[in-house]
Amino acid sequence: MANNNPNYSGLLVHAKAKTEMSIKKVEEALRTMIKKQMKINFNTVSEEAKISKGFIYKNKDLRERIETLRKQQMGLSSPKQVKRNMSDASKDVIIASLRKRVSDLEKENKQLKEQMKVHFGKLYDEI
Repeated sequence: MANNNPNYSGLLVHAKAKTEMSIKKVEEALRTMIKKQMKINFNTVSEEAKISKGFIYKNKDLRERIETLRKQQMGLSSPKQVKRNMSDASKDVIIASLRKRVSDLEKENKQLKEQMKVHFGKLYDEI
């Protein structure tokens, strides 16, 4: 026999509670990510909150908040970009110091060759 008047109230209450818990997880993840200055986008938020991207995309308020935060971060340098810039600067310093060292060694090598010519000349004269 089919139930002509099914009771969905418990199912609806559970679904609403689950949605509210998921929203709280996303909000907490966003607060954590802002504190840690992590890059905010749908992928990183879904990974941090352990919530599906589909849920975030479907929830209009969460979607708008993430898009706003993402736009705010566009002008800021990410930690990876800062590190890349620092490593480029350090590479330039290393290259400059190595070039100086090479030129110093070339000068020293030239001086040593001149000294050897003089010493060989003296040895030849003694023979």
